[in-house]
Amino acid sequence: MILQPALWTLGMLTKRQTHKGRFTIAAKHHITIAEIYETELVDIEKAIAHYEQSADYYKGEESNSSANKCLLKVAAYAAQLEQYQKAIEIYEQVGANTMDNPLLKYSAKDYFFKAALCHFIVDELNAKLALEKYEEMFPAFTDSRECKLLKKLLEAHEEQNSEAYTEAVKEFDSISRLDQWLTTMLLRIKKSIQGDGEGDGDLK
Repeated sequence: MILQPALWTLGMLTKRQTHKGRFTIAAKHHITIAEIYETELVDIEKAIAHYEQSADYYKGEESNSSANKCLLKVAAYAAQLEQYQKAIEIYEQVGANTMDNPLLKYSAKDYFFKAALCHFIVDELNAKLALEKYEEMFPAFTDSRECKLLKKLLEAHEEQNSEAYTEAVKEFDSISRLDQWLTTMLLRIKKSIQGDGEGDGDLK
C-alpha cells in the first residue's frame, strides 16, 4: 500500500511544522492528507477530521478564506453522513461571515440555502423557521432563486404534493444545474412526502 508511507511521512512533516509554529504549512499538509483519505482511501470520517484541523490552523493564522474552504468541505460531508446539525452550524457560520463582504456576499445565499435544506431533511417546521431567520439576517436572500425554490418545496411538502415538488426542482435545475450534493439532499426530502411511490426517488 503505497499511500500508507506517504500518509505517515505527511503526518510527521505536519507535526514538525506545528512544533515550529508554521501553522499555515501544517494546514496545507492536513489538506493533502484529507484529499488522500477523500479520493484514494475513501475514508470520509478521517478526511473530515483533517479538514477540521486545517480549518483550525488557518483560523489561528487569520486566514479566514482558507479556513472557510475547509469548513465547507466538512459541512458537505457531514450532511452526506446525515450529521445535519454539524452541517447546519458550519453553513450558517460561513454564511454569516461572508454576507457582509462585498466580494463574497453572493455566495452567502448558497450557504443559507444548504443550511435550510439540512433543516428541511430533519424537520419541515425547522426549515420554515430557519428560512425566516436567514431572510431577516440577509435580506438579499429573499429575492434569490434558492429562497424562492425553498418556499415552493415547503409548500409542496406541506400539501404532500410530490408532483409539485418535482416540478419546482425541475424548473430550478433548468436554469441552475443541480450538483450531486444538492440532488442527494433534495431526494432525501422528497422521500419524506407520503405516497411518493417512485422507488428510489427521482427529481426529473
